[in-house]
Amino acid sequence: MNERYPHRINIAIDGPAGAGKSTVARLVASELHYVYVDTGAMYRAVTFVAQSRGLQLNDSDSLASLASGLDISLLPGEGGQIVLADGKDVTGLIRSREVTAAVSLVSANAAVRSRMSELQRRMAAAKGVVMDGRDIGTHVLPDAELKVFLTASPRERASRRFLELGDKPAVTLDQLEGEIALRDRMDSEREIAPLRQAADALLIDSTGRSIAEIVDEIVSLGRTAAQAIAAREN
Repeated sequence: MNERYPHRINIAIDGPAGAGKSTVARLVASELHYVYVDTGAMYRAVTFVAQSRGLQLNDSDSLASLASGLDISLLPGEGGQIVLADGKDVTGLIRSREVTAAVSLVSANAAVRSRMSELQRRMAAAKGVVMDGRDIGTHVLPDAELKVFLTASPRERASRRFLELGDKPAVTLDQLEGEIALRDRMDSEREIAPLRQAADALLIDSTGRSIAEIVDEIVSLGRTAAQAIAAREN
C-alpha cells in the first residue's frame, strides 16, 4: 500500500484491441502499488487451451465445460504478468496470431464470460486493483471508483501491433488494420457484454500521445478519486 495515498480503489480500463490498455494498466498499477489484472490474458488462455485440445470454438457446450474446470492464475513476474492455465505457463503462447484471431469468438461465449467475470470479481474484492478489458466498467466492475475508456485510431493501433512483430512480420500493416477493424466489430456487436464505454467512464484517446503521458493522467485521476472518497468517509 502507498503510505502517501492509503485509500485503495478499483480502476477499470476498457477499450478496443491495440489501444494500449494492458501496458497502461500495468504501469498504473505499479505506480499506485496496486494489483494488475489482465482480463484479456484470461480469455486468451481459455482460447489457447481450447485450440490445443482441438475443440470446436463454435461449440458452446464444449467451451462452457472447459471454462468451468480450467484453473487460470495471474502471477507477478520479472518480465511482467505470468499466465498459468492448469499450472502451465502459457504467457508467451497466448499471444499468437491464431489465438488473437479466435479470442473474440471464445470471449463471446456466455458461460466463459460468466466464469471469467466471477474470477475477476474475486480478485477485485479487496480493492486496490487495476483491471483492463472490454467490459470491466460496464459489466465486471460496474462499481469501480474510476473508469477509463482508452482508445486510439484503427491505423495507430495497427501500427503499434505491426512494430511488435519485429523485422520480418508475416502480415502487412493493412492486413493488421483490417483484422483490428473486424475484431472491433465483433466485440461491439456481440450479445454478451459488448464493448462499449460506460456512461461514467472518462474517454482518453491515446492517438499521438506517449504511454507515459497516459499513465500519468490516469494515476493522477486515481489518486484524486481515492482522496475524494477518503475525505467523504472521514
